[in-house]
Amino acid sequence: MQPFDTVTGAAAPLLAANIDTDVIMPKQFLKGIDRSGLDNGVFFDMRFLKSGAPNPDFVLNQPQWHDARFLVTGPNFGCGSSREHAVWGLKQLGIRALIGTHFAGIFFDNCQRNGVLAIELPEREWRQLARTVSEQNPAISVDLPRQQIRLGDGSQIDFTIDALRKQSLMQGLDAIGSTLQRAAQIREFEASYHAAHPWLR
Repeated sequence: MQPFDTVTGAAAPLLAANIDTDVIMPKQFLKGIDRSGLDNGVFFDMRFLKSGAPNPDFVLNQPQWHDARFLVTGPNFGCGSSREHAVWGLKQLGIRALIGTHFAGIFFDNCQRNGVLAIELPEREWRQLARTVSEQNPAISVDLPRQQIRLGDGSQIDFTIDALRKQSLMQGLDAIGSTLQRAAQIREFEASYHAAHPWLR
């Protein structure tokens, strides 16, 4: 996975509550045998008109947010079915972090496993961020080592994150990669366990 250190870019406000994984990645994009092309499916019914043309009213089709690296999301983003394709598609679209007040549990874990930073903020700080990127300046920097969001107006918002999640994201490690960092300890345990239980060999 791509390590996450400090990333700068536009943050797009997508503030509706309860946007579920069926909206993020509609079912017709789940038919492939690999992960390629999932960026085309992200928010498909919101991004495109029935004619296939981009929907000019959708936030990611508007010039200031067209190349957004972040989404400021509403409460309970990622609820619904546990389709990992939703996170794969967001990542392929170039989204590096999601910032909201609360994410659905499985979706939150899927973000971590696939290198997308999910930040949960208190309501007050979330409203400050949402207002700034919607009305003033969409540019922000997310500094994971310092656990800070720096806004285009010069203000900053601190955030918390589990230490293990932070380490894995900064090192670009998924669950397997994190486990392999302890390969020597695993082999040492196996050897000592087999020595104590030789009948298991």
